Amino acid sequence: MGQDQAIDTAAETITPIILAGGAGTRLWPMSRADRPKQFLALMGEKSLFQETLLRLVSDGRYGAPIVITNQDYRFLVAEQAMEVGVELATIVLEPVARNTAPAIAAGVLIAETRQPGGLVHVLPSDHRIVVDAAYDRAINVAMEAARDGALVTFGIDPTEPATGFGYIEAGEKLASGAFVVKRFVEKPDTERATAMIAQGGFSWNSGMFVFTTESFFEACRQHAPDVLAAAEAAIAKAVADLDFLRLDRDAFAAAPAISIDYALFEKTDRAAVVPAAIIWSDLGSWDAVWKSGQQDERGNVWHGPVTLGAVTQSLVFSERHHVVVEGIDDIAVLASEDAIYIGRLSAAQQVGAIVKHLQADPVTRPLTESHQTSYRPWGGYSSILVGERFQVKRLFVRPGKRLSLQKHHHRAEHWVVVRGTAEVEVDGDRLVLRENESVYIPQGALHRLSNPGKIMLEVIEVQTGSYLGEDDIVRIADEFGRN
Repeated sequence: MGQDQAIDTAAETITPIILAGGAGTRLWPMSRADRPKQFLALMGEKSLFQETLLRLVSDGRYGAPIVITNQDYRFLVAEQAMEVGVELATIVLEPVARNTAPAIAAGVLIAETRQPGGLVHVLPSDHRIVVDAAYDRAINVAMEAARDGALVTFGIDPTEPATGFGYIEAGEKLASGAFVVKRFVEKPDTERATAMIAQGGFSWNSGMFVFTTESFFEACRQHAPDVLAAAEAAIAKAVADLDFLRLDRDAFAAAPAISIDYALFEKTDRAAVVPAAIIWSDLGSWDAVWKSGQQDERGNVWHGPVTLGAVTQSLVFSERHHVVVEGIDDIAVLASEDAIYIGRLSAAQQVGAIVKHLQADPVTRPLTESHQTSYRPWGGYSSILVGERFQVKRLFVRPGKRLSLQKHHHRAEHWVVVRGTAEVEVDGDRLVLRENESVYIPQGALHRLSNPGKIMLEVIEVQTGSYLGEDDIVRIADEFGRN
């Protein structure tokens, strides 16, 4: 690629489409159904989703991101984008999960309205990527190949015979510097992966794609017309709700549940791959987190309140409790607020099997579904203590935010302000509470909590009653559009 070409390519705007709807539990106990790994700050102050956003906005080639997620994560997406100061083009809500092809088709249709015929970069929200010369070069090559009409995927130069990824075999080299895709290989066993790496010409399938909207639509019309038709109908009947775009449920559900790999890339003769020595990880297991982390002189990666003695080649994470580990090697200690996993780091890929066992037991199933701390568009809450007919929570309300106007059929509540200033409404009466002041909310009373101040409001809530579930909320008014 010549210098002039590189300059022209770099000046072109790409619309990023970020897939942020996955709900995997391979990083349990930190990753759970209500807050999967893309929204976790695994090794720093920012989540993987936030790192993805910042990587895009720091690159002048990209426009505002389109984020595809679902109903459950809509406020997490909006809040985390706001925290890092990234303005999103839109947040698209999938009403049902139909794998990646229908979701991507909906995103590309929206991208077409913003930049007809333009370039699109589809990428997951939960991968860790180091931006360096190899990454920059790969993006430029992919853009050039896509402008020539190719559907481009990125291949990661393999560093080991990994069995957790699909592989791509590269064929003829194109003028852009990309290669024709010769074939896709499903996740191999170790013996086959070793043989492919020894042969050369194979790379890991990264799940990232670049193409023009025109090329995508043409490929869909030829190979996946039902996917495109369902996405078009879902967009046509979509409803705007606050900052979100809700796809029509019936129309979107009519799409086949199929990945973009199967729907298009394994069928089209225009698939191209850009092999690259990108520093990349899908962080699909705890040993992958360890490999991508910053290891100390003993090969340990740790995060949170942790003290390590004679420990080597280990991963120790803690969200709250101080964890001390001594005299052991190859260990994974993962302490969330309410569960601890301890096992051999080299066997950490077995976490998924353990999670299935927990899900099968009604007693332990909640440990796979929700965290002790839950986030809401107004802030969130932590469950401190649960007993028979009572529950204690810590509420935290962001400045300027307020909860819905609501009532409960089965419980009463006591609120004590421990930090900040609260504005409280109870059956039409309004009062202001400051630190160390409290209020009683009778069962059935219409009430609302607001934070009129400039600092986080913290309230200790004591619930009493015959039923204390989160579904005992009757919302009368809510500025976040919740029923």
